[in-house]
Amino acid sequence: MHQSMTWYRRSQAAAAGFLLLALGGTAYGESKALTSKEALGEALYFDTNLSANRTQSCATCHDPQSGFADPRGDAASLGDNGTSVGDRNAPSAAYARFSPTFSITPEGKAVGGQFHDGRAATLKDQAAGPPLNPDEMGMASKAAVLGRLKENRAYTAAFAKLYGPQVLDDADAAYDAMTDAIASFERTDLFAPFDSKYDRFLRGEYTMTPQEELGMTLFFSQQFTNCNMCHQLARMPAAKDETFTNYEYHNIGVPANAALRQRNGKGPGHVDHGLLENPAVEDPAQDGKVKTPSLRNVAVTGPYMHNGVFKDLETVVRFYNKYNSIADSSRINPETGEPWGEPEVAGTLSTKELESGPALDTKRIKALVAFLKTLTDKRYEPLLGQ
Repeated sequence: MHQSMTWYRRSQAAAAGFLLLALGGTAYGESKALTSKEALGEALYFDTNLSANRTQSCATCHDPQSGFADPRGDAASLGDNGTSVGDRNAPSAAYARFSPTFSITPEGKAVGGQFHDGRAATLKDQAAGPPLNPDEMGMASKAAVLGRLKENRAYTAAFAKLYGPQVLDDADAAYDAMTDAIASFERTDLFAPFDSKYDRFLRGEYTMTPQEELGMTLFFSQQFTNCNMCHQLARMPAAKDETFTNYEYHNIGVPANAALRQRNGKGPGHVDHGLLENPAVEDPAQDGKVKTPSLRNVAVTGPYMHNGVFKDLETVVRFYNKYNSIADSSRINPETGEPWGEPEVAGTLSTKELESGPALDTKRIKALVAFLKTLTDKRYEPLLGQ
């Protein structure tokens, strides 16, 4: 059996096991030996006991059945307390392992990291965030997390074997080991199978439809679109294991999500400064920039943009197209029938990247969408019709 599918089926067993625990049954980890960091991380990833009210796990907002995004479809995820709502859309955890450690290049460009602003330098650092975030899993402290870990006999045995017999004697050491295990699970092939129609096309196992082929030509073209300027890592169109992001940061002029701000109480005066909210970044030229996301599974992981302001993938393509089109229709958001709205942060737009392509007609816009759908992992292809 393909490794990624093995992990996937085991993950579903994990989820079912934790549901039993919530109902007073036996947890997945209690009935199965956790003999590797990946297996331990898998159990932790699905464990709702690691949230304050025992209602939320990593998988709640990064569900393996939904492209490792939040299946609830909201612009931002609801927290463990049932009331708090964040200000950003939960990014997919799929293919996240390929993002390099956050750094600033000698030219002053930010690259890599996790979260929309790269504030977690590595995958392990990212795993450390949600459990202690009061708007997410809401645990009070690392000591409180340690207490939950000690409730599970399989955990205590696994942590001692994999990280040393004294690791659960110290809250900091235990928390570090927990995040390391979760990151180890997130590096498995479950999260990055590279088996989409695009990948199968590269291997000669799939023939693109004429519409998909046109979209692929447009996407990789140096003349007809500028998609590949940010959403291509390798410089060869047929590169193996392409993640469809260069992991750099840009401000593309996304408007504020007024509905989300009303829901989370931040109000219309709040501004998301993107990369500038990363403690490692002080340059005001980075204001409003966010990390270029991978386009893997993009067709099944909406809503879109860092604040979830757009619901439909075609809307996203049309939003980009407005920078190059003079047609009156290009000024209107098709989801609202209203103008797109002003950029939340206006002074740092990536105008070179945004304005370097010609306007696209509807045929070409739909062709790009068709191509983007071919980047969907095979197991998620049934979701495309929903």
